[in-house]
Amino acid sequence: MELQYPFTGSWLVQNSPADRVPSHGTRLLGTSYAIDFTPVDGNGRSARFTPASLFRPEPPEHFAGFGRAVRAPLSGLVCAAHDGETDHAAFRGFPSIGYAATQGRRVRSGWLGLAGNYVMIESAGMFVALCHLKRQSLSVRPGQRVESGEVVGACGNSGNSTEPHLHVQAMDGPDPEQASAVPITFPGGLPRNGIVLSV
Repeated sequence: MELQYPFTGSWLVQNSPADRVPSHGTRLLGTSYAIDFTPVDGNGRSARFTPASLFRPEPPEHFAGFGRAVRAPLSGLVCAAHDGETDHAAFRGFPSIGYAATQGRRVRSGWLGLAGNYVMIESAGMFVALCHLKRQSLSVRPGQRVESGEVVGACGNSGNSTEPHLHVQAMDGPDPEQASAVPITFPGGLPRNGIVLSV
């Protein structure tokens, strides 16, 4: 399934299915072919890294892409949306070990525990989810038609996210607990991990 990039500016590719499948190390919740994009500044950094970054959580507002616009990667109907989860602190150093220890709890809480705030768009029987959006940033609601490139929300740090980024996945049904993952690609092909895209 070919999608448009759901953003403009510079974004770092992470957890790409071009490098491995399942891309996130699990086939649960339709994530086999999911991809992550982390917004970065002109130096290719998501945020300035200091010695303190190793030892304590950082406010999401310190990150270059927190609040950056997220756009619909295809035209279709918004079939689901959620906008009530908090944007938590980012964990880039040793605190991430503690954060990882809480991952089981998020998995047990299901889709919302992992996705955080999200928008899901249906088109031709396929369902594309945009996850980890900023709280109170959603500009669309279920039942609304959106066009490719239309702003639907903003990059956040909700759900299973160690720093502000955008998680994109496609499925063959609207319920991630039941749906199968659908491979995705973008204009020019599927980017590999470590590439900084300028769109």
